Amino acid sequence: MNITDILSEKMVFTDLEVTGKRELLEHVSAIVAQREKLDPNMVFESVWERENLGSTGYGNGFALPHARIEGLKKIAVAFVRLHKPLDFDALDAQPVDLLVFLISPENSGEDHLKALSLFSRVLKNDKTRTKLRQAKTKHEIYEILQ
Repeated sequence: MNITDILSEKMVFTDLEVTGKRELLEHVSAIVAQREKLDPNMVFESVWERENLGSTGYGNGFALPHARIEGLKKIAVAFVRLHKPLDFDALDAQPVDLLVFLISPENSGEDHLKALSLFSRVLKNDKTRTKLRQAKTKHEIYEILQ
C-alpha cells in the first residue's frame, strides 16, 4: 500500500483555520463524508468516539484521527495542514498543525492498520514534517507525502 493509493491531491487541505479539536474533526468529517456519500454526523461521531478513547495526537505536531465506518467501501483519507497549531491533547502536550484523517470500512482491520502505520512512518520523520510545514501549495504537500 502506498499513500497515493489512498490519498488524492484534492483531499489535501492547507492553512485550514479552526478554533479547536472538535471543530476541526467536525469540519474534516463533513468534507470526507460528502466525498464518500456518508452521513457527516455518523463519520464525526465515529472519529470522536475513537478520539475519546485516547488522543490520536502522536507528538511532534501531528495527529492521526481515525475510525472504522459501517457502509464505507474503501479507505478514505484527508490530509490537513492547519493555519495555526491547536491543542489536540497530544501525547507530548504539544499543539498539532498536521493531521491525517483516516476512515476505513468496518471490517478492514489489516488495511486500516497498514494505512495508519504508513502515515505514521512518514510523519515521524523530522525532515518530512518540516517540508510539509514549509510547502507553499497543495501539490507540493502531495508530492512530499509520496
